[in-house]
Amino acid sequence: MTELSPIALGFLGSLAAGSLTAIGAVPVLFGRVPSRATRDMALGFAAGVMLAASFFSLIIPALDAAEPMFENGAMPAAIVCISILLGMGAVALMNERLPHEHFKTGREGPEAASLRRVWLFIIAITIHNFPEGLAVGVGFGADGLSGGLPLAIGIGLQNAPEGLAVAVSLLGEGYPRARAWGIAALTGLVEPVGGLLGAGIITLSQPLLPWGLAFAAGAMLYVISHEIIPETHRSGHQNRATLGLAIGLVLMLFLDVWLG
Repeated sequence: MTELSPIALGFLGSLAAGSLTAIGAVPVLFGRVPSRATRDMALGFAAGVMLAASFFSLIIPALDAAEPMFENGAMPAAIVCISILLGMGAVALMNERLPHEHFKTGREGPEAASLRRVWLFIIAITIHNFPEGLAVGVGFGADGLSGGLPLAIGIGLQNAPEGLAVAVSLLGEGYPRARAWGIAALTGLVEPVGGLLGAGIITLSQPLLPWGLAFAAGAMLYVISHEIIPETHRSGHQNRATLGLAIGLVLMLFLDVWLG
């Protein structure tokens, strides 16, 4: 696998990570859905993984990549800060411009009465998942297997509870079990698209490396703050969610140090 190009690694790694969305949703097929408190703890775990990945696998490597390019010590920090804000702004813009719907908070973005509700929800998950695939692809494009593997494992781990959350929400809307699982599984397939794009851009233009790494981090940080953490606190399970976040953060830190 190490003989594959970074672009191929980025695609395959993000595809594997996205596929865990389907695996996480499997319990809905058998009627054994975990309690809401357990699901919130699992989503908190997902937030912790993404938070650690943003800093240890993306932001710190972005600073390391930018430092040799400039004699001025302030420039690497400025590039990374600007890129983080650009990444957050890009996802915020998609969130604003694309019609979508969250089952708990309702419709967001432009009016789209002609779109069925399930498609609005799928668009919302696409906005959520694309930055994750982008981050995995950027990791592989930046440093091959050692750069992308911790991210792929971490993002895959946090995709499982997200897949379950999507499927359970669809069940609550009256969708059959098999269809709820199928839609949840399909939402993970946007990640290899982001992975291919991220790995391709970084591989073709090394000067863009610090920009791409920090941009991907910013996109993930927006998703953590705007989507995951508010969702885990909505039903009064913030203590369990915070415990899950702590476990996810330290696990991702361990994986990054061990595998990186």
